[in-house]
Amino acid sequence: VPMVAPGNVQIHVINSTLAKVHWDPVPLKSVRGHLQGYKVYYWKVQSLSRRSRRHVEKKILTFRGNKTFGMLPGLEPYSSYKLNVRVVNGKGEGPASPDKVFKTPEGVPSSPSYLKITNPTLDSLTLEWGLPTHPNGVLTSYVLKFQPINNTHELGPLVEIRIPANESSLILKNLNYSTRYKFYFNAQTSVGSGSQITEEAVTIMDE
Repeated sequence: VPMVAPGNVQIHVINSTLAKVHWDPVPLKSVRGHLQGYKVYYWKVQSLSRRSRRHVEKKILTFRGNKTFGMLPGLEPYSSYKLNVRVVNGKGEGPASPDKVFKTPEGVPSSPSYLKITNPTLDSLTLEWGLPTHPNGVLTSYVLKFQPINNTHELGPLVEIRIPANESSLILKNLNYSTRYKFYFNAQTSVGSGSQITEEAVTIMDE
């Protein structure tokens, strides 16, 4: 098997899900056989928004021939990763380069895990929601938009409310009685807005 690990491994993080890795080629003598390519091993060490460590699954990308760089797609935003590179000949893999740590920046969050609308009264509705399954960063706020829907399914004026990120419920007051409302709800990080969840609810007709 090859005797030497690739040197001078450098990682350039392009965005929250993509990085580029470079390395120096090993001397051909040290390959001790036919150079087939290089293998990059990389794995997520932890999510920076949740401190939980789970079973680490190593991913391997193979770059054929004498390439000295490659792209790592499909990374998770706002996470810490480790990576090493090995050279491959017909017999197997050489030693791994020292592990390098790199971090991906924040991305936009996934949609809130649920939006529940309860306790209808004549002029109010109570909203409850769950955190996004993948915050992909530090949540800065939630954005709620809502509008009435009349009997002919036309949409009325849209109202927008920004809610602090540490809240998980809200009582909406001063609504019209016996009116259907449509709600659009999403979470935000400093990067931008995540995908939204929609729901409808009706205030009651009379006490």
